[in-house]
Amino acid sequence: MATVWEYLRGERNNPMDSGVHGKVTLTKSQPQYPITGSGPTTGNLYVNLHWTARASQRSTSQLRRKLLQPRLLKPLEVQSYQSEQLNVDLDLACMYELADGTTGVVQPLGQFFGDLQRPPYIKLSGDDQYGAPSGETMYINLEKKDQFKRLLIFVYIYDGTPAFDQTHAQIQIVPPTGPRLEINLEERAPAARSCAVVLIENRGGELMARREVRYVHGFQSDLDRLYGFGMQWQRGYKEE
Repeated sequence: MATVWEYLRGERNNPMDSGVHGKVTLTKSQPQYPITGSGPTTGNLYVNLHWTARASQRSTSQLRRKLLQPRLLKPLEVQSYQSEQLNVDLDLACMYELADGTTGVVQPLGQFFGDLQRPPYIKLSGDDQYGAPSGETMYINLEKKDQFKRLLIFVYIYDGTPAFDQTHAQIQIVPPTGPRLEINLEERAPAARSCAVVLIENRGGELMARREVRYVHGFQSDLDRLYGFGMQWQRGYKEE
């Protein structure tokens, strides 16, 4: 039986997709796409972050020098340089504002994993370190869509790890029906510590996704100021 990860990684088509409905990539020229209609909605919205680490600059330069040298005694061990990668710890998170004005965050830092059946009706599956194939997944209860005013899906890099230019990262948004949405974090932003990826807004009962991909050099408090959620922040530490 196929798993949800096979659908997220594109290895299988989502059986709930029909016809040409496969995926939609949100870009600068086409940044928006509706997630739900105005009618009743059931099920959960899956938001998945997965990434791979780019090969380190040191190993790339070493490989280049090796390739320029003549083969004297034995073949080059190219694979050993290609497989040398840096560990990168990306975290998937969401700032939310509910219809009643309540604001908050769902994120691994501080273990704010949320709840699907009670406010904020958002739940993070856990904290995946160093880019396992399944990545990190967040669930959003679409049956409570009228309770949402706006959701900011963002990614941050935990303190002490390499920056965004060391990774190939992608967020996929998979609704119960229709195409999955993909947002690639392709820009080189070596000094950035956080990235606002996509904003989901309730527009007259319909949830609309809008690509943001805005990198900031700071952390959650800086994203908060940028989008005006108005929360108070303090320094947090991640349990290993």
